[in-house]
Amino acid sequence: MKNRSVAFILMAISFVLIGSGCVSSFVISLQADREKMQSRMILVNDEFEEFSTVTSLFELERDELYTNILSNLYYDTLLQDDVVIKNRLSNYENMVDELSKRANKLDKLCNDVYYPDTNVNNRCNNYKSIYEQVVNYFVTDINLYNQNIAKYNEYQKGLGSSSVLNTYDTNKKYIDYNNDKQFDGKEA
Repeated sequence: MKNRSVAFILMAISFVLIGSGCVSSFVISLQADREKMQSRMILVNDEFEEFSTVTSLFELERDELYTNILSNLYYDTLLQDDVVIKNRLSNYENMVDELSKRANKLDKLCNDVYYPDTNVNNRCNNYKSIYEQVVNYFVTDINLYNQNIAKYNEYQKGLGSSSVLNTYDTNKKYIDYNNDKQFDGKEA
């Protein structure tokens, strides 16, 4: 009987130790997951801030481009300003490319993840719409410029001139990045 009670006590102690080990392992794992989540939320916030900064720079460039170039396209100066205009459009496109890189980083951080912080979730939801608008504004602006170049070339052809300007070529198209069946930023 004494051996049975000793065996029972040893088994009870073993179960308690095994149980406390499991609980301890679970708590440590939970804390590691929490730390990973916090780290990832910080990354989302940092990437979104950089994304927002580049978006602001894009907006400033677009405003300046309209103010100084696209609203002042005249047939008599278009030929002499062509190189400058194309360089500005190239810089403009580079900003879109930079935003694409930022959007890809946010994709990796935000896809199929729900964060405990609503601000982080809002950022994960909003960057797609912002990116879609930026790309679609860019495509609209390039299409507008290219339409002006086509009109210029037709005008020159009507005058019998051999002066022909090339359109600005880009491989960017209108996008529906957030898959909502609408093209944010696409102007008719």
